[in-house]
Amino acid sequence: MAYSLKQLNDAIRSDPAAYAAECDAAFAKKVEAAARKIADHRGQSHIILLSGPSGSGKTTTAMKIEEELERQGIVTHTISMDNYFNTVDPETAPRNREGAIDFESPFCLDVDLLNRHFSMLDRGELIHVPKYEFARQMRSDIMSQPLRLGTNELAIFEGIHALNDIIVGKNPHAFKLYIAARSNLVDDEGTVVFQHAWLRLCRRIVRDHKFRGSDARFTLKMWPNVRRGEKLYISPYKENADLMFDSALAFEFALLKPIVVPLLEELPRGKYDVAEEMLRGFERIEPMEETCVAPESLAREFIGGSAYDYR
Repeated sequence: MAYSLKQLNDAIRSDPAAYAAECDAAFAKKVEAAARKIADHRGQSHIILLSGPSGSGKTTTAMKIEEELERQGIVTHTISMDNYFNTVDPETAPRNREGAIDFESPFCLDVDLLNRHFSMLDRGELIHVPKYEFARQMRSDIMSQPLRLGTNELAIFEGIHALNDIIVGKNPHAFKLYIAARSNLVDDEGTVVFQHAWLRLCRRIVRDHKFRGSDARFTLKMWPNVRRGEKLYISPYKENADLMFDSALAFEFALLKPIVVPLLEELPRGKYDVAEEMLRGFERIEPMEETCVAPESLAREFIGGSAYDYR
């Protein structure tokens, strides 16, 4: 799918808040449709596996699906698969070609424990969901939370590796959902003005800046490794999904412009080709103020001001 640059700019000039609300309503319909499919599937498994690349909006989407299922009377629990990371051991941790620890690898996860917990939950047995402490790069069993699913309860496990064969292969009946920002912004000639991968990168730049105090250089230095991990460990498995949908919101190109452009302009000119390309794309896009975006919008996962806490 592609969004029209002209339609975007016309909408931002006329009534940006109404346009943002329209885009959010369309996304809400996707969530509602996904929840219906998941509800219809619960006789086969109590487990939902939700995957997508970095900056795709997995956290917000998982929570919105949970809320929609709750409205249908189905008690739902959302668990981040990050909690199943192994405690970092330099001797056994997977490494990339340069010899550094490969934090993008699915083998950083305790896959055996995950698969065992999925089976136990489907049988109605009690598990203890671990808690990963990123500051100490270790998993804490002391901080674990008990979870047992009733006959009409579901569990959403969200993470970048949720659809990997090492997980799906042991859980073929789980409902599998893939989410990613998949739409480009194009002009009247069909020329791409802003790529969907840039949208995800901008989401990351803004989130890293607002929630971690990082500059754009920090995100851009990490981005090539993130993309390498996506191509190796995420994209090849998206076809495992029972349902795929696009998380790109048309108004985001305008919303992110006044936040991202100053951060990109602080970078040394000519050092990051992708930054130069994004700046050229933003030149053609009308800016939009954050005040036009509702607190419950998916976009709030990246710019802040949401009921959800991503920090």
